Amino acid sequence: MNDEERRPDARPRTLRTSRLEAFSDGVFAIAITLLVLEIAVPEAPQQDLLRALLDEWPSYLAYLVSFATIGAIWLAHTAITEYLHHADPWLMRLNLLLLMVVAFLPFPTKLLADNIG
Repeated sequence: MNDEERRPDARPRTLRTSRLEAFSDGVFAIAITLLVLEIAVPEAPQQDLLRALLDEWPSYLAYLVSFATIGAIWLAHTAITEYLHHADPWLMRLNLLLLMVVAFLPFPTKLLADNIG
């Protein structure tokens, strides 16, 4: 007999999806915010500012690609969670793994931007 069968007031181990969605949205928002923080403001004399901004193109490209990637993951996540009525512990753990990947994306974005060209 497992623990749930022994307790008369036992409920299935499921959780509302609202907390999963709120936490996930927060992680997505922070990851996207961190992407823009990786774009450096160039130090250049005022007459060379346009040239200095154009020289930062690798950072803009890396930002665009990573923003689109995180955005696509968020859209898919939103579509999937729209159909869920509850979440079990396995889904919560899988969701955390996904969020770990999303939160890691600003690092390879910076790495890519620093090493393009």
